[in-house]
Amino acid sequence: MKKNIVVVGSSRGIGKEIVDLLAKNSNHTIYALSRNLEKMQENFASLENVRCFAFDLSKNDVCEQADKIFSNIESIDILINNAGKLVNKAFTDLTSADFNECYQTNAIGVMQTVQSALPKMKVAHIVNISTIGGFQGSVKFPGLTAYSTSKAAVVSFTELFAEEYKDTTIKMNCLCLGAAQTEMLEEAFPGYEAPVSARKMAEYIVDFSLSADQWMNGKVIPVSLSTP
Repeated sequence: MKKNIVVVGSSRGIGKEIVDLLAKNSNHTIYALSRNLEKMQENFASLENVRCFAFDLSKNDVCEQADKIFSNIESIDILINNAGKLVNKAFTDLTSADFNECYQTNAIGVMQTVQSALPKMKVAHIVNISTIGGFQGSVKFPGLTAYSTSKAAVVSFTELFAEEYKDTTIKMNCLCLGAAQTEMLEEAFPGYEAPVSARKMAEYIVDFSLSADQWMNGKVIPVSLSTP
């Protein structure tokens, strides 16, 4: 079945792998969004069903950016909110800029993107990518206050949106990912080796995005090899 799929945060890591996997189905048209347009164009040059757009969640004009991009799309069937800003600093070292950028990119920008996408949605699945550090009762990591609390806001948003739109054909779910080997992780934790590759995590996300809305809505699911 043909689907128009928007993937936010597509230039590297899990997002890049998600686009690569989705593009294997020629029936899908993938709209890859990221602030690094040049990198996406390089990554996806050989994929005829991928369209790349510059998109920066850290800015204050997210709705305007999204409206402009989505105006070129007839309908949106799947939206994957994968982008993230990770800051690893001791709590007392965090600045207003650190908090503002994490919350704008990881939470506010996600909600604004959804606001802009809704007019293009009839039967749709929105998948928010959070972190296991934003999942209640999970192991927490020092240095990630700005990151994990902003990603926890997406968890709450998922449940609230699903309740508000429960009588529609638009579904929203959230995946709280454990550590995967990505450039963002390596930058924040040099030398750390994650138990899961970006590709393997992307495989799960793609399968979930394509089918999970058939039987769940407003669910927050931990996807991690660690316990609790």
